[in-house]
Amino acid sequence: MTMTFINLPVRDLTTAAEFYQALGFTSDQAEPEGDSMALTISDNTRLMLHLRSAFEAYTGVATTDTATSREVIVGLSARSREQVDELVDRAAVAGGEALGPGTANGPMYMRGFRDLDGHQWSFLHLAG
Repeated sequence: MTMTFINLPVRDLTTAAEFYQALGFTSDQAEPEGDSMALTISDNTRLMLHLRSAFEAYTGVATTDTATSREVIVGLSARSREQVDELVDRAAVAGGEALGPGTANGPMYMRGFRDLDGHQWSFLHLAG
């Protein structure tokens, strides 16, 4: 079975982990150990949070300045349009930035947000 690992640089592991746990991501770690922390999004998807210095050591280059550019948008599916809105609203309450109302495009409904470190995410539901 294939697993997906989403790796992101963060300024503070504890606050980043708390943010994602507010969205329902889980962790076996009570608190960060070292420079990285793993959170479970689903059975086959993990979010790997790394302090910026550790992330830069892995990549060999400086991290993107999320205030001025985007390198990737992470999209995750949701069970319903209502869950899309609920998850983005939870992100905003936890300190993230909701990126406006949801958008419908045929059978797809999507809504985006930025996390505490400015990484852009979207939740989407595909009807049918």
